Amino acid sequence: TVIRAAILIQKWYRFTMARLEMRRRYSLSIFQSIEYADEQDQLQLSNFFTFMLDHCTHPDSVSQIFTSPSAPQVVDEGLCLKEFEKEIDVPDSYYGPRLSFPLTVEDANALLHAFRNEQLLHARYVLQLLSETRRVLKEMPNITHLSTSYSKEITVCGDLHGNLDDLLLIFYKNGLPSEQNRYVFNGDFVDRGKNSMEILIILFAFLLIYPNDLHLNRGNHEDYIMNLRYGFTKEVSKKYKDHWKQILCLLRDVFSWLPLATIIDSKVLILHGGISDTTDLDFLNALERNKVRDHIHMRVIFFSFKNFAILDILWSDPRSQNGCTPNKCRGGGCYFGPDVTAKLFERYNLKMLIRSHEFKPEGYEISHDGKVITIFSASNYYEEGSNRGAYIKLNPELTPRFVQYQVSKYTRRQNLRERVGTIESSALKSLREKIYAHRSELTSAFAQYDINGTGRISVNDWAAAMESVLQLELPWRMLRSQLAQMNPDGEVDFMSCFYDLKMGQPTKEAQPALAETLCRYRKDLEIIFNIIDKDHSGLISLEEFSQTWRLFTSHLGIDVQDNSIDKLVLSIDYNKDGHIDFNEFLEAFHIVHRLEKKAT
Repeated sequence: TVIRAAILIQKWYRFTMARLEMRRRYSLSIFQSIEYADEQDQLQLSNFFTFMLDHCTHPDSVSQIFTSPSAPQVVDEGLCLKEFEKEIDVPDSYYGPRLSFPLTVEDANALLHAFRNEQLLHARYVLQLLSETRRVLKEMPNITHLSTSYSKEITVCGDLHGNLDDLLLIFYKNGLPSEQNRYVFNGDFVDRGKNSMEILIILFAFLLIYPNDLHLNRGNHEDYIMNLRYGFTKEVSKKYKDHWKQILCLLRDVFSWLPLATIIDSKVLILHGGISDTTDLDFLNALERNKVRDHIHMRVIFFSFKNFAILDILWSDPRSQNGCTPNKCRGGGCYFGPDVTAKLFERYNLKMLIRSHEFKPEGYEISHDGKVITIFSASNYYEEGSNRGAYIKLNPELTPRFVQYQVSKYTRRQNLRERVGTIESSALKSLREKIYAHRSELTSAFAQYDINGTGRISVNDWAAAMESVLQLELPWRMLRSQLAQMNPDGEVDFMSCFYDLKMGQPTKEAQPALAETLCRYRKDLEIIFNIIDKDHSGLISLEEFSQTWRLFTSHLGIDVQDNSIDKLVLSIDYNKDGHIDFNEFLEAFHIVHRLEKKAT
């Protein structure tokens, strides 16, 4: 009896753990699919800028948009440390770190202490730090060559994405950068998280102190247009209200001077994204990397990088199948197979490729028979408890040693079921918003299967309709119970997908079709209008709004009557001065979760 009871308990435990793991995995799949779909939207946005230049009635005025203060240009290199000192006063009331150059380890420790206590570094010191960082980076090659030794292991870190706690934990576990403790940080320092600026300041400070021992590779998020969409621009403007334009100007230049790759012991290639069947390290080494900038007005097609070689190394992902094909999930770069890796290794006598760029639940993943390693250092990337972060230690034997970790602020107080529930809830919330933003298209797709107009279709038909519209490659049949109701006959009430959500609308002039369009493209329009907003006032003219809207809808093939948007825009010009607050306008068109609203 005891044995039988133990077996039953064991079976129950295994079944429960398997169910929790299944829920965790599909939640992470939801997050990643939506993330990649958002990157495809970014590609459409970059293409729109080119379309805008080609079709605007006054192309010269459009070109000026991209040279306006809100699209920062290069800060004069003549501005040296002393001139920033003269230009920007530091008041006596400022109690944060006061930097003097050249920096010392004490300065770096002061920065770490300040940021742990949520202090800001004064704008004068930020600009001085960035100016010195640019000077040092300009002297560095496109591809940095390093050597290991048993007394000097090299630590490789992946994406941090503004998660300061992860960087602090890495330094706590692995030690601060020094001549004996060398680091390579493999791009994507910024965006998404709330402390991108602090991460840059810390990394740049240690770069200035140990230029031969701390190394930085450029990621795809070290880019002005990406920063507009994913939060870094907004972070800088909020933290440095008086000097944000200067800081972004200088950062734009600093990003352009970041090295593209690192090679360790002539055997290990480290770069942010991946490779393609055309990757040429000799070409990359000879490239004028600072000229591969993000100038939209140069009619750049993709993510403001004008060279496909750069695009491939910053955006590509490995896959198990041979060959090299376009990366349709992200909308840029390629998928490269084991044969592509083998070919590059043979050409350059390499042993290993370390890349980042891609979320991994355990913080790392090994592929291509051990030749390709993905390292991802931002723990809790999608949600608290969603994943571990990791870094790699390399000694002269070049056998990677992985160190995993997870910053835990709240999850320690939760059991496994509660943690998975939190992740699942957040993922489903994001997915429901995506579904509601495509309500019209989904309703039409459902109707094609609902021949008799019953409002019900089979699970297979419901899943097919969901995938045909959203194209997220998700396990829709498994997710059905979380997204739509089923009747006793086993058919799906397809309109129940939308029951728990509604769309905020600011005025009665916003017709349902127009409101849905504005909701779906709200993030794109916010970026466009922020670029047009030359003085960062949050206001643009009715003429600019209408012309940009018409170009945007024409480019995407959206069928919206011009008079409907004209009526809506006029209705929100409350003081009739010919300008509108576009941030307030767009914020009104968001998806409201009915249950959440009731709870609050």
